[in-house]
This record gives sequence, structure tokens and C-alpha cells, in this order.
Amino acid sequence: MKLDQYLKFTGMVQTGGEAKLIIRSGKISVNGIVEKRRGRKLIDGDQIIFANETYIVPNSDPLGRKLARSEK
Repeated sequence: MKLDQYLKFTGMVQTGGEAKLIIRSGKISVNGIVEKRRGRKLIDGDQIIFANETYIVPNSDPLGRKLARSEK
């Protein structure tokens, strides 16, 4: 699944346009690295961090699951 699709399916964003803007702004990290490519392919075990929330992409569930809430 692509990063922008993942953001939509998990409910982190409402639309594809919103996903595109958030990704390009550098507010998304994949495996600890800022990701600005909306077409970035996600694989099993990838960790997505957005708005102090961490999500893990599991093999069996394309929608992912919330891992933990980070405190600042």
C-alpha cells in the first residue's frame, strides 16, 4: 500500500489532497526518516509517525494498528 493511501485508510487524513499536503510538508516519518514521497510503498513492519502517534503496518491488516502514543 502507498503512504498516501495508508493515511486515508487509517483515518489520519480525510482526503488524498490532505495526505499529499501533509506528506510534502515533512510531517510524516517512516521508520524514523522524514518521508516526502506520497507514493512510498509500505511493507510489513514499517512504522509511521504522525502527530505524536506511531502506527505499525502489519502483514495481515492493510489498515494497520496504533502502536503507541508519544508524549512530548
